[in-house]
Amino acid sequence: MNRAPELARLVRFYEGIERASLRARLELIYASDAQFKDPFNEVRGVEAIVRIFQHMFEQVDQPRFVVTSTVLQGDDAFLTWEFLFRMKRFSGEAQCIRGATHIRFDTNGAVMTHRDYWDAAEELYEKLPIIGSVMRWLKRRANK
Repeated sequence: MNRAPELARLVRFYEGIERASLRARLELIYASDAQFKDPFNEVRGVEAIVRIFQHMFEQVDQPRFVVTSTVLQGDDAFLTWEFLFRMKRFSGEAQCIRGATHIRFDTNGAVMTHRDYWDAAEELYEKLPIIGSVMRWLKRRANK
């Protein structure tokens, strides 16, 4: 089965993510018992996934994903992306996290597995005040 239309719909969702339509759009794209995992969360079910994205909107301003590449093979897809945002706390500076996602579609074309891969230490912690300076110091020490 060609999952190109489902992958295109998923990319459109992430590149146009909005708080107001979050739940309705997630319910159309994800299987009701979908699994979601990232460096901070591991959940099952659309309701739990909705809560993760609602939390994102509470923590950051102007969140936006830019999908930079996709690979599709059968029911599996791999996306690379940039997550652009401004932190509500700490600093209003524009931030960018780069990462990748593995997606597996079920037989109906709904997302059943979503696994994000990104380096929380480099992409997030190093950018925070106090923690960031400690993380950068540790990184320099480890590279000596």
